[in-house]
Amino acid sequence: MNAPLLHSTRRLPLLLAVLATFVLPAVQAEPARSPVEPALQMPLQVVTEELPPYNMTVDGRLTGMNTEVVEATLKEAGLSAPIQSMPWARAYDLALHDHNVLIFSMARIPEREALFQWVGALATTRWFMYSYPDRPIPIQRLEDAKAYQNGVVKQDVGELYLLARGFRNGINLQSSNRRELNYEKLKFGHIDLWIANELNAIYLARQAGDDPAKTLVRVLALPDLSGDAGLYMAFSLKTPAPVVERLRQALQRVHDNGTYAAIARKWM
Repeated sequence: MNAPLLHSTRRLPLLLAVLATFVLPAVQAEPARSPVEPALQMPLQVVTEELPPYNMTVDGRLTGMNTEVVEATLKEAGLSAPIQSMPWARAYDLALHDHNVLIFSMARIPEREALFQWVGALATTRWFMYSYPDRPIPIQRLEDAKAYQNGVVKQDVGELYLLARGFRNGINLQSSNRRELNYEKLKFGHIDLWIANELNAIYLARQAGDDPAKTLVRVLALPDLSGDAGLYMAFSLKTPAPVVERLRQALQRVHDNGTYAAIARKWM
């Protein structure tokens, strides 16, 4: 071994010791993993129903105003999960009983308040009881509707609202799995009244090739289901609180950065 190489070899331990003084503190200073991270790694189910124009399948793709807001919120939160559309009763049951389920678009009413972890509002709504022009129904108050057949969707807020006020399935309520069936029943006289979200009722009438101004008669406004009751996204109770809070903060940022307003302008 020549002298320069021997000299370099002798200096190697000293060099390594000096490097260690810089490397070891960096390793020791690495922050502990955030308690949120394990929760975020858990599989997430996102479920909804066909409720146009808020959430609907078009050419095999789920879209709609609320769908776009939920997608933007998940992205903002750094979460990724496919959104599944299914009958409302099934989606509702999953959100009631399963772990890590996010459901939308759901009306926030007192009967549901303690059943879910609420993230935030997606859209305001107005609800009415509708009749068909050829068969006028002269009611002045909700109690009067008990004398007629009313169309509802299983486990939907309309059904829950009427059940809580003394209506009964099989007597004066007819439950369907799909909202468009209620419009068909109203049109062909199989039900007398239809309790529905205004934008959804208008959309379904138009999809059937009808003019909603001519086929839908607002018989009774339902202020209890309108305005602030709105349509929300919410988590099942069996979802870690850090995940819920992560999405709440992300939804707020979607509002603050203008994304929500841009989506709303597109659909309204």
